[in-house]
Amino acid sequence: MDLKNRKDIVFLVLAGFFITNAIVAELIGGKLVQFFGLFTQSIGIILWPVIFLLTDLINEYYGKDGVRKLTYITVGLISFTFILLTIALNIPATSFSPVSDNNFRVVFGQSQWIIVGSIIAFLCSQLIDVYVFWAFKKVTGNKHIWLRATGSTLVSQLVDTFVVQYIAFVLPGKWLFSDFLVNASWGYAFKLLVALALIPMIYLGHYLIGKFLNKKDHLIN
Repeated sequence: MDLKNRKDIVFLVLAGFFITNAIVAELIGGKLVQFFGLFTQSIGIILWPVIFLLTDLINEYYGKDGVRKLTYITVGLISFTFILLTIALNIPATSFSPVSDNNFRVVFGQSQWIIVGSIIAFLCSQLIDVYVFWAFKKVTGNKHIWLRATGSTLVSQLVDTFVVQYIAFVLPGKWLFSDFLVNASWGYAFKLLVALALIPMIYLGHYLIGKFLNKKDHLIN
């Protein structure tokens, strides 16, 4: 990677935010919160629409290969995080540790289930997002950015939401299956609303990247 090349710099920045959001979403995902008093979700849900927004920007400027490579790298780093958490969970705390073994396990033990679910869901949803995005792009060309970005997110988030919540909360016995159907459906609806709300950010991201890049480094057709 040539850091004097503007396109490499943009990719590095997008990848940094992409990976950071993905790993933080896993670590905080064990905390369940009420949204609008209607449904329960992992707090990590607020970060995933940002990840899919970044996916669309990477898709636009670096193509399928760029998204696939970054997805595999991120899955590897999430898996590495899982290994580190497993090691940390199995090393006993001292008697004077401000965080006891039990408290540590309550927080990060649940995160392990979320990480397992997310690795599977993330890999599937990202690869689906890539192909749906480019199916729309073949039809729209460089027009209607919102359509291919939002359309690919709608499909990939459906897979991501239901798969990760089933593995993270139904398999370990945190939710009944009926609770899962209700919460996952609300979670998906929430992601759709956020995806629609982020449409202006998609155009802003395109504008800023386009201004920063040289003309010859602009869009992949």
